[in-house]
Amino acid sequence: MKKSKKLPTKNVKSTHDVVDKKYDLVKTINEDEEVENLSEESDVEVEYQPTKLKNQKKGDFDNNFKFVSSVSEYNHDTWDDLMKYVKKKNRGKVDDKIASVIKSRSKENAELFEETDDHDPNSYNNEVDLSDDELRHDVMRVKEKKGRKREITTDNKVEIEDEEDEPQDFFEEAGNNEDISSFYQMNLSRPLMKAIGVLGYIYPTPIQGATIPIALLGRDICGCAATGTGKTAAYMLPTLERLLYKPSAAQAVTRVLVLVPTRELGAQVYQVSKQLTQFTNIEVGIAIGGLDVKAQEAVLRTNPDVVIATPGRLIDHIKNTPSFSLDSIEVLILDEADRMLDEYFAEQMKEIIQSCSKTRQTMLFSATMTDQVKDLAAVSLTKPVKVFVNNNQTVAFNLRQEFIRIREGREADREPILAALICRTFHDHCMIFVQTKKTAHRLRILLGLLGVKAGELHGDLTQSQRLESLKQFKDEQVDVLIATDVAARGLDISGVKTVINFVMPITMEHYIHRVGRTARAGKAGVSVSLAGELERKIVKDIIKNAVSPVKNRIIPTAIVDKYRKKVQALEEEIEKVLCEERAEKMLLQTEHQLNRTEQKLKGVVSAPSREWFQTHHERKEEKERLSVKKSDDSEKRNKNKKRKRGDDSEDEFDPIKYQQEKKQKLAKKKTEVNKTPNQLAKERALQELTKVSLVQAKLAKIKNRPTRVTATADNERSGKNTSNTGRKNKKQLSRFEKDLTDTSKKGVKKLRYDASKKQKMDKFDKKKVTNMKMSADKFRNKKGLNRSNKGKSFGPKQSRKGKH
Repeated sequence: MKKSKKLPTKNVKSTHDVVDKKYDLVKTINEDEEVENLSEESDVEVEYQPTKLKNQKKGDFDNNFKFVSSVSEYNHDTWDDLMKYVKKKNRGKVDDKIASVIKSRSKENAELFEETDDHDPNSYNNEVDLSDDELRHDVMRVKEKKGRKREITTDNKVEIEDEEDEPQDFFEEAGNNEDISSFYQMNLSRPLMKAIGVLGYIYPTPIQGATIPIALLGRDICGCAATGTGKTAAYMLPTLERLLYKPSAAQAVTRVLVLVPTRELGAQVYQVSKQLTQFTNIEVGIAIGGLDVKAQEAVLRTNPDVVIATPGRLIDHIKNTPSFSLDSIEVLILDEADRMLDEYFAEQMKEIIQSCSKTRQTMLFSATMTDQVKDLAAVSLTKPVKVFVNNNQTVAFNLRQEFIRIREGREADREPILAALICRTFHDHCMIFVQTKKTAHRLRILLGLLGVKAGELHGDLTQSQRLESLKQFKDEQVDVLIATDVAARGLDISGVKTVINFVMPITMEHYIHRVGRTARAGKAGVSVSLAGELERKIVKDIIKNAVSPVKNRIIPTAIVDKYRKKVQALEEEIEKVLCEERAEKMLLQTEHQLNRTEQKLKGVVSAPSREWFQTHHERKEEKERLSVKKSDDSEKRNKNKKRKRGDDSEDEFDPIKYQQEKKQKLAKKKTEVNKTPNQLAKERALQELTKVSLVQAKLAKIKNRPTRVTATADNERSGKNTSNTGRKNKKQLSRFEKDLTDTSKKGVKKLRYDASKKQKMDKFDKKKVTNMKMSADKFRNKKGLNRSNKGKSFGPKQSRKGKH
């Protein structure tokens, strides 16, 4: 036998490599062989701690600047397209007032805010300089969930119970669309695919992949997905495809209506729609409050294919704009549907839905959808498909939630804590949510005086100011945006890193919407909430539903004390800015009144008043019903009514009492002047909390309202037990209650028969009581003179006296 020759190791290695490359196999690692580490490092959790903000030097020329080639390219910006609807008004800016106050700042305050030598106190909007003692790290603690953990059983009892609460045939579950991984699989038109490519959409999000194929079939949809998952494109893409596939007749008609709750959300949906339709001939119109009515009327008279509107302004145009109607609406879309279906929009939504075509496709979308049948029946959905991508009671998975506890009696520290957070840690791309417009404006002035570039967004601003604040924040001209809940829903502002809740929101749903402004589209974000003793309940609910651990941030006491002194030192300057604004407002009101008087003297006829679907009395009643006020306020309203001196009623004018009330008001004003800044700050914080508690009480009252009687009868007849398992059944209804709530066909017939019988008996009794004249035939019949009726008696029975 020939001995086999051993091959050298190099050749063996090379042959293995050839085999590995040919068959794509993973080779065996030898003992002494060094292996290259190709695994990626795991992300380390970012600790958000105080840092100094670096001064950014602005260059004279932007290197990325490019000239445009045509006028159409210049006008391509959707924001400029939106600006044609805005009425330009020259008004004094708050920034100018703040800058003038800083220039005239006293020496003591200037020394307090000059932390370093390079700080220029006369320059407004400088970066905030921090001293070394302010760079101390905050203490972070993890808040753990309390209580026993519920074991998940195999039969998923909780999920089955939830499904039993609603009729099984009302909703239809959406099919499995996991195979859809690209927009090319959806058979969309080329113009839309080109727009998708320009916008940079690569893969459809889960809500888009689940919704678009079903919406293209023309089905009614009830969709729910987390904020920042592309719900606007999910309903606009199939709608635009329908318009392209089935073009309208020769005459232009409005075929799609998108209803939104806020003006800012309407402006955003308009921008997205214009971007998606940039390569088509589809016309998009907008009808939201605050914008120029004449410009909107001119666009709506041309009957654009798609109209994006808020309910109030849309009804205004339906009643007052000729040649515009909703008779030809084919698709009705409600964005933030749970907000659109609450009682604040109830009357307006009824009016709009009655104006729409009955044979339409209806789609509802929101991040927190309440899937109750009574709410969905209000918009007459027909066999809707339920597309719920994720649970609507959880925040984004990549959101870091932090809470700062406000101890009892320390409510006045909210402003210093907020100032410390902004100046030390969260310098830019930050949104602050407050409850009232007054607080938003005050915080905007406070942060401006501290050297922070801040903007505000609330209902007291004009629409041009609101849009300008939003644009400045998007363009990073402003680092902090202070807003009320008008900015809490649907707004997609790229790059928001932090959301701060100055006061905890009303409900868990409001909290989800607020913190949903950050951690969008897979990016990380932080939410910091200031929570006092009165807000413990909602904090417990948030911790209970949290997926990742919740942090408790503790700011050092020395830092809070330092910023408290700063805020107290700025009280005079804040009051000075507010006084200037009041004077300017009064001057504008006087000018407006003079212009109106001048026009009346010249005989200029004013424009006719615009029609509305409600009378003045109905609007007043609705406003009082929806107002959030204490029950004691009804007495104050009665006192403020005009009293007649000659009236003998109890509400008679009493001059002595009037003088006493006047003295009490003056004394109250004097005490307010003598109050310390700490007491005033505490009162302001408590006013915010009182507003929250009043709204919470109102929502609880609405929730506890009794349901319609027919609902209980339907449940009884169907044999379904709507009560949750484990709970005691309600007491059985009495016979009277059963008859009252019986709406079956047999019950209705019986009710009609009993009613007609009772009516006949009442008629007979009435004839018996009244002495009516008888005819000759009836009289003969009564006496028994007619042979055919002999033996029969008519009329009242005769007495049997003497018949023995």
